[in-house]
Amino acid sequence: MESDIRAVSGAWFAHESHDSIEQFVCSLPLAYFRFDPHDRYAKSTRYEMDTLFRIFVLKEIHGWNHETALVEYLDSHPELCKQFEFETVPNQSTLWRSWHERFTADLRETVETAAQTVLITAQNEGVTVPRHPERRPPQREGDDRESDPDDRTILEQAEQIIDHVSRIVFPVFSLNRGEGCEIHENAYWGLQTYLGLRENLAANEGARSFIHESTRDRTPLGHAHRDHIRDLSIEEIREMYRQAVTRLLDEVGRTEEFFRAGIVAIDIPKLTRLPAIGRATKTRFLERRRRPTNTRTSGQRFS
Repeated sequence: MESDIRAVSGAWFAHESHDSIEQFVCSLPLAYFRFDPHDRYAKSTRYEMDTLFRIFVLKEIHGWNHETALVEYLDSHPELCKQFEFETVPNQSTLWRSWHERFTADLRETVETAAQTVLITAQNEGVTVPRHPERRPPQREGDDRESDPDDRTILEQAEQIIDHVSRIVFPVFSLNRGEGCEIHENAYWGLQTYLGLRENLAANEGARSFIHESTRDRTPLGHAHRDHIRDLSIEEIREMYRQAVTRLLDEVGRTEEFFRAGIVAIDIPKLTRLPAIGRATKTRFLERRRRPTNTRTSGQRFS
């Protein structure tokens, strides 16, 4: 598709009256492209794949990191929505799910490549572009590089770890909200973790996405979450982190892998000028190793 888009966009932008990237995105011929292999939704949906492809190309062309900016842009450009044949503008959560769950990793990469190609071609023809494209050198054939996992795979793996770790560390964190609160406090820490796993995701936008990702009946709003976090002092946060790290060390300290890694790390100081520290640390590991297994600190699973 990249070579086709380069050829079509080159001919399109060479025309004197064609000076709008958005008009090209709306006119991009996609009838020949088969989207079915890249559509992970089996059920019928409100928005067609070719339309979503176009608006995600538009998002990449503008360099917006999140869907909220795209939604706001479409809301403020009704004529553009008519060309996309939108009866209503898709909301942020719909676009987020379409990009992360409906589109395959290959299709997302195609969108990004298409946007780069359009930007470069338009700039070469003297057309005003929303941002300067990243001109990457072509990858040579025979370059044996391991493919990096896509964002969805990374998040799925991280969520498995967080599901276990949260049961250990969440109990030591507190917002001091008092009794009788309708939203469970762990929902706030779940949202904070959700925000931390995603780059440049603000509280308000993240809270809206978290509604669809969380299994809870109620989740905090972005402004409420932000206010609660800001109420915590630096000293309180540091103390909670210290307790959380202690719990994690106690948990992993019972594993054979951690014990062997600790012994290796302890042997290193023996080669330096710090043998006493090495011996003391080894003693702590051995004490931890001898603890009875019925003193687990992970506790019950928190909802």
